Amino acid sequence: QVQLVESGGGLVQPGGSLRLSCSASGFTFSSYIMNWYRQAPGKERELVAGIGRAGDTINYADSVKGRFTISRDNAKRTLYLRMNSLKPEDADVYYCHAKFWIGRVEYWGQGTQVIVSS
Repeated sequence: QVQLVESGGGLVQPGGSLRLSCSASGFTFSSYIMNWYRQAPGKERELVAGIGRAGDTINYADSVKGRFTISRDNAKRTLYLRMNSLKPEDADVYYCHAKFWIGRVEYWGQGTQVIVSS
């Protein structure tokens, strides 16, 4: 049974920080490209950041460059997203996404909500 479980969301003030985690099980974590997506009600799901299998190839959406850091620990089968200098527009549900390094096999987590408010 494949499982991606996000955690670490919650309420934070503008300018604050959060670290999201995604714990993976039921598949070979190191064989999958990992991504963070986010989605607000009524809006399309947006790719926030992605990271290659070995953790070396990394990309970010322009809106989060310089503020967010994606990382992974293959031994712990965990994906992370460190979010600094949070803005109200960062308030979304954040989803963990896994994609096999070849082909179109992919998995999604259930999402964790981030609220940025005073």
